[in-house]
Amino acid sequence: MKYSIIVAGGSGSRMKSDMPKQFLSIAGKPIIIITLEKFLSVKDNTVILVLPKNLFDYWENLKSGFSKDIQNVQVVEGGKTRFQSVKNGLKAITADDGLVAVHDAVRPFVSVETIEKTFETALQLQSAVVYVDSKDSIRMLTTNGNEAVDRSKIKIIQTPQTFDLKLLKEAYLLEEKSTFTDDASVFEDFGKTIHLVEGDYSNIKITTPEDIALAEFLMTF
Repeated sequence: MKYSIIVAGGSGSRMKSDMPKQFLSIAGKPIIIITLEKFLSVKDNTVILVLPKNLFDYWENLKSGFSKDIQNVQVVEGGKTRFQSVKNGLKAITADDGLVAVHDAVRPFVSVETIEKTFETALQLQSAVVYVDSKDSIRMLTTNGNEAVDRSKIKIIQTPQTFDLKLLKEAYLLEEKSTFTDDASVFEDFGKTIHLVEGDYSNIKITTPEDIALAEFLMTF
């Protein structure tokens, strides 16, 4: 069985908006709806939406204008951190066998093909984390200043990040650390290997007003 946890706990602070960024619209459709539709397109995939408690009523009103599949998505209360939100999402899954993808709600341009590829890879290798190559030159800060880094060895990590369900549940029993910036870092700290899956540069994370402008452009394709 496949499960997907869509984490939608962000605020509008960097977006300079009173509206949480996951609820902003692109070409007339809320970002969160676009993202959910992608994951609902994957066969035999149970989708769980993690939201702050104070947005439950807003979500109830919003979802009524969309498909039954959207309206039937299970909603789980988020935590104070991403780690806690994902942990809550995992607790909502009663099964232990299967695969689970974790995805940022504000990455609406992930392709269904990429989602399916991560499930296929995780089935074989227990993990599948989406990446793209760095297009930029990279420098690393050092005690003496900074130094160049071979960018061919640098991978920019995206979501979804997909894992064996039982193992990810066990990994999320670890005590939270500041180094847990994503699910891959939790899984790795648990002693498991991260396997990378090539993604797509269009799978942007919408965080700032500039990202909205780019998203509007991407919606035309």
